[in-house]
Amino acid sequence: MRRRLLAAEAVAAGLLVLLSTACGSRLPESDFEGGRGTGPAPPAGAEPIRVGIIASATSPVGGQAFTGPRDGAQAYFARLNARGGIDGRKVEVRTCDDGGSGVGNNECVHKLVDEQKVVALVGTTVLDYAGAPRVSAAGVPDIGGQPIGPAYDTYPHLYSIYGSRAPREGGKPGWNGKQYGGTEVYRYFKREHGAKTAAVVSYNQSASAAYARLITRGLKAEGYKVVTQQVDFALPNFRAVAADLKQQGADLVFDAMDTHGNAQLCRAMDAVGANVTAKVTNAQNWTSTVADDYKDAPRCRNNLWVTGSSRNHDDEKHPAVREFREATKGAETRSQWQLEGWAAAMWFTDAARSCGADVTRACVDRFMERAEPYSARGLLVPVVFEQRPEPPRTLRTCLSVARWKDGQGWVTQGGDMNDNCFEVPQLFYEP
Repeated sequence: MRRRLLAAEAVAAGLLVLLSTACGSRLPESDFEGGRGTGPAPPAGAEPIRVGIIASATSPVGGQAFTGPRDGAQAYFARLNARGGIDGRKVEVRTCDDGGSGVGNNECVHKLVDEQKVVALVGTTVLDYAGAPRVSAAGVPDIGGQPIGPAYDTYPHLYSIYGSRAPREGGKPGWNGKQYGGTEVYRYFKREHGAKTAAVVSYNQSASAAYARLITRGLKAEGYKVVTQQVDFALPNFRAVAADLKQQGADLVFDAMDTHGNAQLCRAMDAVGANVTAKVTNAQNWTSTVADDYKDAPRCRNNLWVTGSSRNHDDEKHPAVREFREATKGAETRSQWQLEGWAAAMWFTDAARSCGADVTRACVDRFMERAEPYSARGLLVPVVFEQRPEPPRTLRTCLSVARWKDGQGWVTQGGDMNDNCFEVPQLFYEP
């Protein structure tokens, strides 16, 4: 499986130890009012098309940690409804907050799938997807979910925003319990910036430490000298870590931490004068709140880089990004997860349109099972779903790269994401 899934594991690792997070944002309710009668009237007697969105809007890791995809999807459907819906039928969005628990997730699945009979789930973003087996057993397509955990590499009818090549037969995740990710991010910085030494910083917490080990394996596979640092979650000494990074001459800094921990590390790096080529984070931290989150670390802040598998949400030159930004102009903040939720809603819409007048779970699922890659009008690195009996040893993988610059926001690096590609080894990890 591509390294994009490892990025999702980073999200999980960070979120499991968070007290709060600055990721995601809630759009004003007025932005969702487009579906309330402002568009052309549907044909007489036309029933709305009902979809569900499950998000851990409240959870042990803090509010709004998982709401970006939900908000992006809702913004897309509001805009769609304002323009007449799908062949004159409005999309009726039913949301459910599972509270970040397995029990709550099962309750949401029962409510949306069994009671409200949604045609599909869209943009699922949850801490514990305990209800995934029930979604799969009901044949409900789950479209464009964030793969936090192994469910999207385990069950049929579940389609993550990043795709999958695993058998997905409902047993063990991936291939006999192993998932795979590539080394393209490390290859990129080695090729483009000549990086040779990389530091990996984590908490002394199991999930954070496990993801740090994965990063370390990938870096070593690409020939890096790796410096590992671990800090106490309760009483982190980031200044000591920053001083060691400076002494070791690290070119890159990767982490398995939350936004708050990253901001503290950046502040310490500025304080001791630790200059690096790039402080690299993942798509969950690809937000417009960087100036506030890292306000006390201007040097490190302007060395923040992010990688992912979707087009930079600040790239207004691209028409699909412009449409997203126009529809979310009322948002206090924007994030890459919002854009990916928008893309997930577009994906469902294209699937539903392929069904004509009879939009059913089975018809939508057939669209998702097509062999053709899907790009959401260029917002996603083309996504594929295969069922390979054996894991790939190497894959050609493309990635989106951006760097934060004060006054400009996130600036795309490395050219177009569909040309920024590498043939890289696939390394296994066990969820």
